[in-house]
Amino acid sequence: MGARYYGADSENGDRIDDPSEDALFMMISDLDGSDNTSVVVQPDEDAPLWFASVAVLEEGGYEAVRRDATRNEHEVTTSTSINDIARDLTVWMAARHYPG
Repeated sequence: MGARYYGADSENGDRIDDPSEDALFMMISDLDGSDNTSVVVQPDEDAPLWFASVAVLEEGGYEAVRRDATRNEHEVTTSTSINDIARDLTVWMAARHYPG
């Protein structure tokens, strides 16, 4: 059984279905600059209409990208606070359309 709403996948192969803010915090905390540089969150469907990703920046900190094709949204932010990123992503994802 897959995620009810969305799944979070990290570059190293970790996956969490319907991650909470705390789970996103943990996944982002596990990112590093060599072999696990990003986390992508998107609906569990073919050709998802929205996604969010977080990647490690070479100069330190993180880049968060949020894109929603149904709302013509594309936002890129940077931050050094994992807590702020996880909270902002959770709030943003709560306003998305979910399949079914």
